[in-house]
Amino acid sequence: MNGLRDFYNKRAEHRPREIKRHYHNLIHKYYLFFIPGQSTVLELGCGIGDLLASVNPSQGVGVDVSNAMVEIAKRRHPELKFIESDAIDFCCNEKFDYIIASDLLNELWDVQSFFDSLHKFSTPKTRLVLNFYNYLWRPVLSIAEKLGFKSPSYLQNWLSVKDVENLLYLSNWEVIHTETKILCPVKIPVISNFLNRWIAPLFKNFCLSIFIVARPKPEPKRDEEFSCSIVVPCRNEVGNIENVLKETPEIGKWTEIIFVEGHSQDNTWDEIQRVKAKYPDKRITAIQQTGIGKANAVHEGFEIASGDFLMILDADLTVRPEDLKKFYQAAKSGSGEFINGVRLVYPIEKEAMRFLNLLANKLFSIAFTWLMGQAIKDTLCGTKALFKSDYSRISKNRHYFGEFDPFGDFDLLFGAKKLNLKIVDIPIRYRPRSYGTTNIHRWRHGWLLMKMVLFAARRLKFI
Repeated sequence: MNGLRDFYNKRAEHRPREIKRHYHNLIHKYYLFFIPGQSTVLELGCGIGDLLASVNPSQGVGVDVSNAMVEIAKRRHPELKFIESDAIDFCCNEKFDYIIASDLLNELWDVQSFFDSLHKFSTPKTRLVLNFYNYLWRPVLSIAEKLGFKSPSYLQNWLSVKDVENLLYLSNWEVIHTETKILCPVKIPVISNFLNRWIAPLFKNFCLSIFIVARPKPEPKRDEEFSCSIVVPCRNEVGNIENVLKETPEIGKWTEIIFVEGHSQDNTWDEIQRVKAKYPDKRITAIQQTGIGKANAVHEGFEIASGDFLMILDADLTVRPEDLKKFYQAAKSGSGEFINGVRLVYPIEKEAMRFLNLLANKLFSIAFTWLMGQAIKDTLCGTKALFKSDYSRISKNRHYFGEFDPFGDFDLLFGAKKLNLKIVDIPIRYRPRSYGTTNIHRWRHGWLLMKMVLFAARRLKFI
C-alpha cells in the first residue's frame, strides 16, 4: 500500500490536467447516466474528486489512499467530504445509495476483500457501480502510456468480466447488468463521438471500459408481510368485473383492488359500483381516469394506492389473478425488485394469442433483452409488479424518458432499468378472454412499439 500511496502522491500535481482528457469526460458522462442526481454516494479511489462531484450527490464521500490527492479534492470540491484511507481498510457508520469504484479494481491488492468490505456501507437498496479496463486493450494502453497519451499507472490487475463477476458472487454481490463503453478514448472531432455513441454498443467485446452494476445479494424476509394494491385498468369490460373480485386472492397483510375505468362505451362503471356494494368485506376503490390509455390508468391507480406492493392486473383476466401470489413471493424473497409477467414459457391456450402476435412478442423480447442488459422474455404482458417506494422513484425520474408510452409497460420497464432495479420474469399461463374483445390493434400498436424500441435505444444504449 505504501508503494501505491507514494506513486499517487507524486502524480497528484499532474492530476488536474490529466482529468481533462476525453476519456475522463466520457467516464463522467456514463456515471451520470447510472447514478440519479441527489443520491448519497461513496467513491473509493476518488483521486481529486471530480467524478464524485459530477454525479451531483446529495451527500458525497470520497476516499483515496493518497493524502496529496485528498488535499486537492478538498480544495476543488469543498461541498463534499474527502478522507485519506486505503479502500479496503476504510470504515464509517454511514450507508449509501451508490458506491463508485472507477478504474480501481485494476490496482487493488485483493479485489475479493475489497468487495467483502463494501457491505459495511450498504443497504439492500445500495448499488455498486464500477468500471475497469478490458484486458484486450492491454497492449494498446501500454503503448499509449509510453507515448504519453495515457496517465502512468501502478501495477495492474488484468481482470476479465467473468473474473469480476465471480469475485462479486463470492463476496455476496449480485450482478444486475454489465455494459461496455468507449471504442475511442481520445477526442477526434466527429469521429470519436460517432464511434462511442453509435458503434460501441454493437461491438461490446472490443470496448475499453467495462461497467458493472451490482446489488448486495438479497436475504429473504420470510416473516415480513406487505400490504398489496392491485390496479385493474378496465375499458369495456362489464362482463369481467365481478370475476376479478371472485378470482383475486388475499395476498400479504391485506389486499386492495383499485378499478380504474377508462371511458367505457358499455356499463363497466355501473358494474363496478354494483360489485363494490355487493362485496363490502373487500377493500375496493374505483376511479374514472382523467386521461386516456392504459398508461394513464396505471399511473393514476398507483398514485392513490395505499399498499406497500403494487401490481397490475388486466381486466380481461387472460392472466389468472391467482398467479399474482408468485409476483408477491418473488419480491418478498428479495429475488427481484421489478417483477415482470411472461406468457411465452408455458403452452398458450388456443385463441389466446395469434401467431403474428406471438412472433412479434418474441422479436421484442430479443430487442429488449439487449437494450436492458437483463433477460426480458416478454415485454408486452400487462401484469407487472413492484414496491410503491420504487415506483415513486421511477415517477420522479420519468422526465428522462418523457410521457412516451400509451401502454405503461415500457414506462415502467425503462424506469426500472434506469434506476438499476433487479428485474425478474415470472412465467404465467395465458388464457383466452371469456368476455369482450381486445383493445390492442395489431398493426397500429405494433408500429408504435417499434418506434418505442428505437426511442429506448437512444436513451438507454446509444448515449
